[in-house]
Amino acid sequence: MLVFPTAGGDAEEIERWQLIRALEPLITAGKIKVYSCDSVAGRVWFGKEGTPEHRMWMMNQYHQYVKHEVVPAIRMDCKSDDVAIWAAGASIGAFHSVAAVCRFPDLFHRAIAMSGTYDLMRFSEAQQYSEHYFVSSPLQFVPTLEGLHLDVLKQRFVLLATGAGRAENVGESWAMANVLGAKGIPNRVDDWGPDWHHDWPTWRVMLPKYLEEALR
Repeated sequence: MLVFPTAGGDAEEIERWQLIRALEPLITAGKIKVYSCDSVAGRVWFGKEGTPEHRMWMMNQYHQYVKHEVVPAIRMDCKSDDVAIWAAGASIGAFHSVAAVCRFPDLFHRAIAMSGTYDLMRFSEAQQYSEHYFVSSPLQFVPTLEGLHLDVLKQRFVLLATGAGRAENVGESWAMANVLGAKGIPNRVDDWGPDWHHDWPTWRVMLPKYLEEALR
């Protein structure tokens, strides 16, 4: 499982915020292996580094880095050329996890997207998006998918989990679900309600729960 960080987070974020500790029973039992990588694109996007066009280019470059560098490293470590990789993440990490499955369904088999933020143009001063953003954002490119790519993606699954508490926006998950559902891509929205906030205590409960259910 590849866990994408939140905006500006690094590869060690999931350890600092004790997500690895929450997953420790599954790791110790040999049921999962967990990997992570820095969120360069998230830092650039929310830090408003460079022009909007540069940030959009960086988003696409980040996904290409995941495809061409991170995935081969995971496969090498697992000693398998076709190991099924799951993607997970919270906030913008959820955006990347859904994008990874939808862009590269031959590499990623499932997404566990928590408290997702999917309409990133809300955080840009740009009046329109570039091709780099279009191919990186599931809300934009999924409606255009067809052929073999879509056929493979229809065999995958995207879980959209969200709270309805502080700083959460359930509508983001439903908007993503509607786009996926319109193309016949299996997905589910889980609304945990107002007691669950956009923060690590929520995600430390969510991710182990869904993994335990999936691995039974």
